[in-house]
Amino acid sequence: QVQLVESGGGLVQAGGSLRLSCAASRSIFSFDAMGWYRQVPGKQRELVAAFRSGGSINYRDSMKGRFTISRDNAKNTVYLQMNSLKPEDTAVYYCKAEVGVVLAYWGQGTQVTVSS
Repeated sequence: QVQLVESGGGLVQAGGSLRLSCAASRSIFSFDAMGWYRQVPGKQRELVAAFRSGGSINYRDSMKGRFTISRDNAKNTVYLQMNSLKPEDTAVYYCKAEVGVVLAYWGQGTQVTVSS
């Protein structure tokens, strides 16, 4: 069983920054994809940014230039640096790791609130 533990969420003013961390219980090399999603009440969970197999990275268009995903392989941790935060970035942010196309693991989520 894989465990993903997120941290780093909180309350920040618009224009501020936060860095989220997702620590995995096993090597992140064992995953075919790993990244961040977010969800607001009443809406579907959406991709923020993710590493894909082969080393490529996907970003949601609205996050390009503001958010950066990175990883520390030795710590089995993926990060999400969020800059120039906007109130519409307020959401619960989840870490997800995938093995193949069927198996997916989710973290418990971390709340990010951006005040105007």
